[in-house]
Amino acid sequence: MVKRIRVAVVAAAGCATLVAGPVTAASAGATAPAVTAVSVNPSPVVVTGGETVKVAFTAETSDTATQVVGWMTPPVGARTQFNLVKTDDLGAGKARWKYTKDVDRQFAPGRWNFTAAVDSGGSGGRTEAFTVKQVYQTDFDDIAARPSAVREGERITLGGVLRQNTASGWGALAGVKVHLAFRPLGGSYTRLPVSDGTDSKGRFELTARAFKTGHWRAEYDGSATALSAKSETDRVDVRGRTLHSRIVDFDAGPDPVDEGDRLSVRGTLQVDGKHGWEGYKGQKVAILFRADGSHRWDHVSNDWTDHRGRFGVDVTAERSGHWRAEFAGNDGVEGDGSHAEHVTVRKPEPDRADSRVIKFNASPEPGRYGRYLKFRGALQVRDDWGWDGHRAKVGLYFKPKGSHKWYFVKTTWSTGSGKLSTKAKAYNSGYWKFVFKGDEDFYGDSSRSDYVRVRR
Repeated sequence: MVKRIRVAVVAAAGCATLVAGPVTAASAGATAPAVTAVSVNPSPVVVTGGETVKVAFTAETSDTATQVVGWMTPPVGARTQFNLVKTDDLGAGKARWKYTKDVDRQFAPGRWNFTAAVDSGGSGGRTEAFTVKQVYQTDFDDIAARPSAVREGERITLGGVLRQNTASGWGALAGVKVHLAFRPLGGSYTRLPVSDGTDSKGRFELTARAFKTGHWRAEYDGSATALSAKSETDRVDVRGRTLHSRIVDFDAGPDPVDEGDRLSVRGTLQVDGKHGWEGYKGQKVAILFRADGSHRWDHVSNDWTDHRGRFGVDVTAERSGHWRAEFAGNDGVEGDGSHAEHVTVRKPEPDRADSRVIKFNASPEPGRYGRYLKFRGALQVRDDWGWDGHRAKVGLYFKPKGSHKWYFVKTTWSTGSGKLSTKAKAYNSGYWKFVFKGDEDFYGDSSRSDYVRVRR
């Protein structure tokens, strides 16, 4: 019986040995450490302007990992390696590891990858994709409004350059829309319905009409990749709107005029008002004169316009020259000057007696083509005893049938008794006459016309 008990103990001991035997990892089939989960926070990573975003890269491991190696892979280029630090023991051989990175505008926008593994060879690794979004800082430069002073309603232009601060530094922001805003003195900004797109160098020009003194600026609304911006301001001073004036219907006469006679200078001053051009009453207009051969305009007289804007003065004619009127303008109305009007002043002629051309006759009638016609008449002048013959140069003139113009043909002289006789060839039917142009003692005169039909 004792032997049977011993065998049982040995058997029991053998069983115990078999149960306790799988103590080693190989005999039990144990797994190697590995990364079970990775995360990126925040995701996506949004970098706004010049800010820096702290990004946490986290990995969880199992089976008592002793290290975690991480990599960041950009959209283009080589990846960057770093070591994660163990931050939490999760029990049962599990742990949490973390690495914190400052992300700024130097990071390329786009899809990145975060990979974590338990060794530098990438064993047991996991990968998580994340996006970096860059919203670049923007700013305006070279802002200027021109001109700096305008009249009410005139146009101004605000120009400048829009830039953005990327990984490469400050550069032009092209192909975006810039808006115009205005703030009157003592008021607030209002955006106007005026915009312009930036060119390849970021330049723009915004044009609008200015009605009040105030400050102008450019505004950019921003986009998914660029921050909004407002430029510095530039002031433009606005003066009250100035109306235009003009002088019309200006005239000086008579022309020519005898020295010492009265010369009238007249015109009308108008202003471009609410209802168009209309007479400008109650305004002083200056009358100026410049003698022939002179370069200086001399003030002669003034006149005030009536209710229709008319003005005028009468002066004594002394020298030949140009006359003009000038309105100096006033507050709110620009001045204007008329065109120059020339008047010739003649020396008074000595007293002369009358003359007459009588008994004019052209023959034969009808005439033959290319044959001579004979012309006769008499030139007489008045003296104290009546009409007497006068020796002088007289012209023969012809006007073709159907024409309105007289043509000079030839010159002849009257005899001492005043008789006139000459001849000329006829080629067309028409009218003939003698013309005495006068001389220093007698006024000129013209005979009656005589019609002659010419046959071929």
